[in-house]
Amino acid sequence: MAILTAEISKATFGLTPSEYKKIKGLKSQNLRDHMTDLELIFSMLGEASTTEIVKTKNPKGFIENKKAAKQGGAVAGNARKELEQRTGKKVVTSENYLPESPKSKRLKNGKNE
Repeated sequence: MAILTAEISKATFGLTPSEYKKIKGLKSQNLRDHMTDLELIFSMLGEASTTEIVKTKNPKGFIENKKAAKQGGAVAGNARKELEQRTGKKVVTSENYLPESPKSKRLKNGKNE
């Protein structure tokens, strides 16, 4: 399953999940928790597109499923590239979008309540 997820990610973003985590500066954290809204949307589009292709083509075996994953990711990758072209901004960002909990904010400000 992880191999197919990596195929979707490569076709969507041009990056494997491990490469993507490096850009975000993550180690063991969940990549999805640190994605921007657009990153999540394109990730979900790649996954949903792959699911629809699998339902339609009913691939058998790993090789056919890998091909479906690449095709589904390509749908999202093409949409991402078009948005980047129209906005002049990259969708993939090193910014970390995990919201801080109120407790961690208090500790950071030196207030341990």
